[in-house]
Amino acid sequence: MKKTTAITSVVLILGLVLFFMVSQYSSAANVVGGNYKNVTVLTKVHISNSKPEVLSLAVYQDTNSSTKNITLSAGLTRVVTCNATVRDWDGYNDIVNVNATLWDTLNSNSNAADDNNTHYTNANCTNAGNGVNYTVNYICTFNVYYYANNGTWMCNATAMDTFNKTGYNTNTTVIYPLYALNVTDGIDYGNVAVEDYSTTQTSNVTNFGNQAINISVEGYGTARGDGLAMNCTLGGNISIANERFSADIAAVWGAKVPLTSGSTQIIPALTIAKQTVPSTPMVNSTYWQLYIPPNPGGNCTGYVIFQAEVP
Repeated sequence: MKKTTAITSVVLILGLVLFFMVSQYSSAANVVGGNYKNVTVLTKVHISNSKPEVLSLAVYQDTNSSTKNITLSAGLTRVVTCNATVRDWDGYNDIVNVNATLWDTLNSNSNAADDNNTHYTNANCTNAGNGVNYTVNYICTFNVYYYANNGTWMCNATAMDTFNKTGYNTNTTVIYPLYALNVTDGIDYGNVAVEDYSTTQTSNVTNFGNQAINISVEGYGTARGDGLAMNCTLGGNISIANERFSADIAAVWGAKVPLTSGSTQIIPALTIAKQTVPSTPMVNSTYWQLYIPPNPGGNCTGYVIFQAEVP
């Protein structure tokens, strides 16, 4: 019995010693403070590349940023500018390309093919040279034709970096309706004797806007409203009713419409659609004839005002 008690005592003592040694080791290896419920560790990562961002996008006419909406230029192109402010946290020099599209939101979309009526693309916008650290401006311009659709248009500018990562932004503008025309240079009746009628002369009218148009006309000799068709150098004048017009090439003098002064008058049956196809302007013709009364002489000159009207 005594032997068993002695063995048990030895085992108990050895267990206490072992527990004490393990406790001391564990404390030395793991304890960082008095609170064992949570431990805070530092986390790290290095971002090897950041995507570019188009922070803002302004759309305006020509180079004037205060002109937010667009008035097209009759018969020509008008510059529309999309100014993109781009940021890249790897530095603005990491941006390798900015491109832009401009499209009619009602009749097209960003991925459509280019069309002078509805869609334009600029594949390489211009670095404005004002980069500072991470930010730079790119200027994206489009030569928009006079017959481009009126309405709401959207610009999308997309920036790409050296890793082919992209960022984009959009903004809208409004293209106004444009009623405009161009007329062949002058109506020359040639040599005509008094009390005689000239031959019929053609004056072609071209639609230079983005709307279908009717044509109105008004005549004068020296000043608007003077009641004259022409003023002559050797005395006498040609009154306004002696000049006539028609939209029908076959119309004889009696079927033509007398010109008036002081108020515009629509040419009957003359409507010109807007252009839709490049290099195919929309043209219609007017036909003019003059009667020379007995009293004037010499060289006579006058003026006809052609004006585009809403159909």
